[in-house]
Amino acid sequence: MRRLAVLLVALTALTALATAEPASTPATFEPVLHRFLSRADEPLVTYRGTRRLEGRNERFNVSGWMEIATELTAEGFHYRVINEGGSDLIRGRVFRSMLENEEEIFANGDVTRSSFTAVNYELTPGDGAEPGLVKLFARPKRKDITLIDGAVYITDTDADLVRVEGHLAKSPSFWTRRVDVVKQYTRVAGLRVPLRVESTAQIRFAGTSTMTMTYDYEMINGVNVGGSHQVAAIAH
Repeated sequence: MRRLAVLLVALTALTALATAEPASTPATFEPVLHRFLSRADEPLVTYRGTRRLEGRNERFNVSGWMEIATELTAEGFHYRVINEGGSDLIRGRVFRSMLENEEEIFANGDVTRSSFTAVNYELTPGDGAEPGLVKLFARPKRKDITLIDGAVYITDTDADLVRVEGHLAKSPSFWTRRVDVVKQYTRVAGLRVPLRVESTAQIRFAGTSTMTMTYDYEMINGVNVGGSHQVAAIAH
């Protein structure tokens, strides 16, 4: 459970991803790739908001949920539980371990480990994207639980990142055979931020386990953006 929580942190880390424009043929892909990797978006420095986490294991018929207040400041990432219920195992071993590891990642300055850069990925043109989107295949250059083997979807107008989907490049443990992930992005106050993360893990002897995490933002880089929940700053 601890290793599964660690990998989920990698999926929630707020990484800066560059953009691209449509690529229909290999001949036009290089300039597209350059733009994707070189776009300098404004970094996410501070934010405050809430998240809802939901998890379930089908074989044992257990589920759990948690609502938390989150905050990123110059001192790092912090969270506070607002409400929770369901399985103690899911809430303690998965949710809390994941959030504690997210605190450690920001404290250590290790948020670029999963970025879509030439160091981490080989990006090639894809096909079959839905209308309005361009698909790029993303192949990790190393086996790492923070990297996703799959595809990146960007808009065909301004090459903005919309979605990443695939499976983890490395299993987090012997007990976990495969983890599939879908991560959706949006823009709030002009900054690209995660909106929703879905994961499905195939675990030996435990079957299929699922988790979803949805984000709601109140403040981003000092700008009040208004969320569904108004939360006070977290005391450190």
